[in-house]
Amino acid sequence: MNILFPKNSTERISIFIIWLFHFCGLLGIAYGNKDWFVSFTPVNLFISFVLLFVNQRELEFKNIIAGLSIFFIGMLAEILGVNYGIIFGEYVYLDNLGYKFLGVPFIIGIQWILLTFITGSFSSYFFSNNKFKAILFGTVLMVLLDVLIEPVAPEMGFWIFENLTAPLKNYFGWFLIGLPVQFVFHYGIDKKELTFSFNLLLIQFLFFGLMNILAL
Repeated sequence: MNILFPKNSTERISIFIIWLFHFCGLLGIAYGNKDWFVSFTPVNLFISFVLLFVNQRELEFKNIIAGLSIFFIGMLAEILGVNYGIIFGEYVYLDNLGYKFLGVPFIIGIQWILLTFITGSFSSYFFSNNKFKAILFGTVLMVLLDVLIEPVAPEMGFWIFENLTAPLKNYFGWFLIGLPVQFVFHYGIDKKELTFSFNLLLIQFLFFGLMNILAL
């Protein structure tokens, strides 16, 4: 099964949109009006979130509950992190991610859903018969993606840690929270969508990987 190339018009249009938006964003941040392009990050995340669910293979009550559960787990972890310095370390959110609740942008809860779904879908492709391995691999992918995001997050106005650099505790925290959200995904979503999720996951790794290279 080819999980990279779309099989219907909805997937083709959705994948074209996310590649276009991220490509334009990368060029704009690197060579254009950085502040203007970065300010559209919440819009880009929300569009990706909507397209993710447009392309889901099924959308039943159980799936919605799974998505909401991931949202609340992610938001709770972030609220505890921002206000009490536990789980991830001492950090604060900056202004480019939009409206906040108790110091945490609402879009971060959406980002937790996005990252869980796209990493979980990809891991389920390799470990379709072993949920434990799929959960573990999905969690590792989330941590690896965070490794690429953290160095450029302050420059993009996302968040900043007390000592400017994310501590090792942050990555342990991501693994700690990644496990339950992956568990929710793998047991709450029976029919995993693959093609859109794989493209968005690939885009995320390429986008933040290139952002790190350009920042050197």
